[in-house]
Amino acid sequence: MITTVTTVTTVTTVTTIVALGLTATLSLASVATLMVFLTARELASTGLSRFSLRIARFTSVGILPLALAFAAIVAIKIAEIL
Repeated sequence: MITTVTTVTTVTTVTTIVALGLTATLSLASVATLMVFLTARELASTGLSRFSLRIARFTSVGILPLALAFAAIVAIKIAEIL
């Protein structure tokens, strides 16, 4: 009986650690992608060609969902601190 409880506790702990690591990795990836999209949009919007404007419009599509994900990440980190 004690072995079963210890095994379940160990599995739960390992699962939690892996989930936190995955969450941190996904958070980092989404913030990095947001930075790349914002930079690409800013650089493309300075150009006058049709291709630059098309790139600026294309990157604008991905910025809003990534900005919402960034806001959620910040809110969760603030809630963890408090």
